[in-house]
Amino acid sequence: MRVRLLQIAHARSGDKGDTANVGLIALKPEFYPVIIKEVTCDRVKEHFRSISQGPVECFELPNLRAMNFLLHNALGGGGTLSLRTDAQGKTLSAALLRMEVEIPDELAPLLEGGVDSDAD
Repeated sequence: MRVRLLQIAHARSGDKGDTANVGLIALKPEFYPVIIKEVTCDRVKEHFRSISQGPVECFELPNLRAMNFLLHNALGGGGTLSLRTDAQGKTLSAALLRMEVEIPDELAPLLEGGVDSDAD
């Protein structure tokens, strides 16, 4: 079953110069293995292909059931140099949560609010 990350995770984002930092946290422990499997550096790089000019690094944080992504050269020079509307990358967390992932059918009952029909 395909769902948006929004249904299984929450996220926060910010900046360090020209590098965007996006943290992704599983809403329930059962969703963490799905996130690790489905949300790879390559998929995040592709998801942000229009803004991420450099490499994407990812770090697993199993004790927090989270991942942290660094999108290098993604902010047009950084907060004080960039002419972008979101020079600090604050909206990137919401953008990542729109990514679709495949979850096992047996996890469907854990989804809050049911299955998003747009993600099918």
